[in-house]
Amino acid sequence: MKISAFFPAHNEEANIGDLVKKTSKVLSELCEEYEIIVVNDGSKDKTKEVVENLMKEDNHIRLINHEINKGYGAALKSGFYNAKYEWIFFTDGDGQFDVSEIKKLIDLSKDCDIATGYRIKRQDPIHRKINAFAWGTLVKLLFGFKVKDVDCAFKLVKKEIIDKVQLEADGAMISTELLAKANKLGYRIKEVGVNHYPRKAGKQTGAKLKVILRAFKELFKLYGKLK
Repeated sequence: MKISAFFPAHNEEANIGDLVKKTSKVLSELCEEYEIIVVNDGSKDKTKEVVENLMKEDNHIRLINHEINKGYGAALKSGFYNAKYEWIFFTDGDGQFDVSEIKKLIDLSKDCDIATGYRIKRQDPIHRKINAFAWGTLVKLLFGFKVKDVDCAFKLVKKEIIDKVQLEADGAMISTELLAKANKLGYRIKEVGVNHYPRKAGKQTGAKLKVILRAFKELFKLYGKLK
């Protein structure tokens, strides 16, 4: 298997280095070929410099740099559309998942086109859990696909899907868009439980009001297109 792995990162200087190094070790044991892409989404800290230093040590690592913060969906699109291998894996740059559990997704991918994790025990504040439950319930009602954890940032996706679905969302709605469009085209989606860990450093931004409002705006735009 050949895998392009990427991570969106915004102000993750304390987390991104360990994540990249561990991912390179894991993929070197599992893949014929692989690459690791960090999408630096307008970080104000030293995320970019950390990745540039790692690139000097490991030629599997690439950097995509957004000079300004464009949003979670825009960062994911940069990763997806710059990936070169037949399977694309992504997780967030905050290190809340154990990248070695990609083995679970690889095993699952033998029988599907998108292998996605669901968080066995989500390690986030209660308001984020409530928001996620409400959002997940809404999108499943609107689009008809059955996924336990829509926004779980631990997915392995066939590149051909990304080439076909033409992702548009720049905000947090990106995972919903990917699953809804893939489902409509008849691609197979399967889930497996993965562990989720507390954030060790840095700050979450997904619960900001402007992020939520942007997601709803993009959600109803997508619903109008697909229905």
